[in-house]
Amino acid sequence: MFSRIAKPFYLYSAGISIIGGAYLLKDYLGGNLYDNTDKLNDKIVIVTGANTGIGREIARDLAKREAKVIMACRDMDKCEIARRDIVIESQNKFVYCRECDLASQASIRDFVKQFKQEHNNLHILINNAGVMRCPKKHTKEGIEMQFGVNHLGHFLLTNLLLDVLKSSAPSRIINVSSSAHKRGKIKLDDLNSEKNYEPGEAYAQSKLANILFTKELANKLKGTGVTVNAVHPGIVRTEIMRHMGIYQYYFGRLLADLLTWIFIKTPLKGAQPILFVAIDPSLNDVTGEYFVNNKIADVSNEAKNDQIARWLWIVSEKWTKLNYM
Repeated sequence: MFSRIAKPFYLYSAGISIIGGAYLLKDYLGGNLYDNTDKLNDKIVIVTGANTGIGREIARDLAKREAKVIMACRDMDKCEIARRDIVIESQNKFVYCRECDLASQASIRDFVKQFKQEHNNLHILINNAGVMRCPKKHTKEGIEMQFGVNHLGHFLLTNLLLDVLKSSAPSRIINVSSSAHKRGKIKLDDLNSEKNYEPGEAYAQSKLANILFTKELANKLKGTGVTVNAVHPGIVRTEIMRHMGIYQYYFGRLLADLLTWIFIKTPLKGAQPILFVAIDPSLNDVTGEYFVNNKIADVSNEAKNDQIARWLWIVSEKWTKLNYM
């Protein structure tokens, strides 16, 4: 009698232990939560792509620190739902939705115009929004979507806000990049992927552009009190993965989620390295760097090419009409 009862009990106990161990391992692999508790009273922050995924977790954390948070998003309905949740949880009423479609340079300019009408300061700009491995699409200006949103959209947004960032110094700019930049190459003869388009290649190029932009901007901002750094948040399960081939099929998604569940970070854990670079006092004078797991990391040889960085800057100025409007 005892053995008939004991055997299932031990099996259930073993199963619960395995599941519990898996969750503990996943939590460990995802890294620690950023334990700094500093408040950001009177600080004004912009987070792009703040209605979902990593951006939402960043906005939530900053709101809890009592910052004024501007959620710069394309979809206002989703943004408003996220904003209400953040306000209720943080008890911070100074959280705002503002439309900013990074695939439209006109929308970016409108966003900046409205921001400057409403605020005189900007202390932290987090360029988080992005697209990954999407089918070939173009921005309103005819620029390949991944390059146009991930790099050029944030290039234009950042440059249009530099005057406010400088007048608010010390201030910080954080560009969310990726380890995928190490596979990237700036296609000097086909920057817009008109001759050939491969989603993964285009994504890697855009993430490499983030690093080159960070380094060149850091050089231009020396002595201003404005720092700019790039950060790799890790591999995070967010909506950005929706265009990957295996995720186009129901069973493919199930299989991919099952096989990678333990290794892929939650959005909460993915937000922590970005919060570290955005807030930590130890980085007050650090600029032009690339961070992985809260440490300065090496970048690819292509990302160290100052000549390409300067060339990309000039092209980006022309494609955004930065100095012509």
